[in-house]
Amino acid sequence: MRALIVDDSRAIRGIIGKMLREIGFEIVEAGHGIEAIQRLKESGSVDVMLVDWNMPEMNGYDFLCKVRADPAYCGIPLMMVTSETEMSQMSRALEAGANEYVMKPFTKEMITDKLALLGVVP
Repeated sequence: MRALIVDDSRAIRGIIGKMLREIGFEIVEAGHGIEAIQRLKESGSVDVMLVDWNMPEMNGYDFLCKVRADPAYCGIPLMMVTSETEMSQMSRALEAGANEYVMKPFTKEMITDKLALLGVVP
């Protein structure tokens, strides 16, 4: 299974990537939404996307809206992994099509539990 990790922090991408590799995922990374769309076009589809909210170029919410509007990617499970803790932000993301929402800081168990809920555990 393949996961797309979209976060402007190289450290966070590394942490999430390590967690996902340990449970059997191949990883595709991007530093912002525009790069993530490019990665999707270049590498083909993925099985799940883990997306930060606050990023330059294109933030996670705008990326979410863009992929949900594209028939090629609209069905891919998407989990927001973000420091946005406001309930209104969570509601906004879920209404726009996010399937799950994890607030930073997170644990490996939190991520794997959410992946299991999404049905995307290798």
